[in-house]
Amino acid sequence: MADHLFHHDRITVNTIPANGIEVCVREVVERQEGRPLVLVHGNVSSSPFFFPLMTRLPAGIRPVAIDLRGFGGTSTAPVDATRGLRDFADDVWATIDALGHDEVDLLGWSMGGGVVLQMLIDRPSAVRTVTLVNPVSPYGFGATRADGTLASPDAAGSGAGSANTEFVRALADGDTSDAAPSSPKVVLRSFYVAPGWDGEGEEIFVASMLSTATGEDNYPGDSRPTTTWPGVAPGDRGVLNTMAPTHLDLTGVVDIDPKPPILWLRGDADQIVSDTSMFDLSQLGALGAVPGWPGADASPVQPMVTQTRTVLDRYADAGGSYREVVFEGVGHSPHIERTDEVAEVLADHLLD
Repeated sequence: MADHLFHHDRITVNTIPANGIEVCVREVVERQEGRPLVLVHGNVSSSPFFFPLMTRLPAGIRPVAIDLRGFGGTSTAPVDATRGLRDFADDVWATIDALGHDEVDLLGWSMGGGVVLQMLIDRPSAVRTVTLVNPVSPYGFGATRADGTLASPDAAGSGAGSANTEFVRALADGDTSDAAPSSPKVVLRSFYVAPGWDGEGEEIFVASMLSTATGEDNYPGDSRPTTTWPGVAPGDRGVLNTMAPTHLDLTGVVDIDPKPPILWLRGDADQIVSDTSMFDLSQLGALGAVPGWPGADASPVQPMVTQTRTVLDRYADAGGSYREVVFEGVGHSPHIERTDEVAEVLADHLLD
């Protein structure tokens, strides 16, 4: 990892002992006061993906970006996927406690959206507001029907076995080229953003992706063979298995009390978290890219956005509130594709 790329002149970097690991925390130099907004990044990334947004937020907001275990500058520690996203959630809460914040606003992007929902379930009274940016479905990633039930008992097609092995190898090798479709730089350009992104900060973002710890205890995790298509089922270790529907269920958010307001931001051109995700093996099977797909009855495409909306509707019906904001022509990363617009909407949400 090219650490020097992360030495942004407006960003401070500190390491905080928390939950038995060393957690990397990044803040804005001139924002050491104000209400803390804790930013939780997504999979195969780290807090530098938030640099543009952090430096554009208005006075009164104190952005606090935290690297999850095995990402960025935080310790590489095993991830117990049988706990869903709780290892990550526990680390972030322990860091917040160590920083002395009694009440926080939370923002989570992609997998970080799931981490934030788990944090909300665990300690709702300590959360002022929640912002979800292109979040993972509350039912996890892959292998579920529209109502969140498993498509097969072992959730075949989800978890670490769904990872692109060439991409994992490129991460492990520190590949900064754009020579192959599986290189982190090409994946960033092809899937993290939509066509038309100006590329500002690309070198920093690629370095952030390459900070991902690889292996069975981290990214992507372990997997199990199965006779159910496509032949792989989630294991119990590592990052992708935390989001397997056998381990993750965040629908408990509907029952929490109190219920802080939720802002849901997403790009309508997202290819990662979508009702037709290009990272869902059932979608790829339906398109003929993965052979042997047994059809929609046996292996339906997961309607991820629809599932999130359904759970948030239940949250609202139970006494909470949420607002959905869709950015047209934007991919998986509105905070780097339309930073100023996201900062404006977020400021209204936090300071209203």
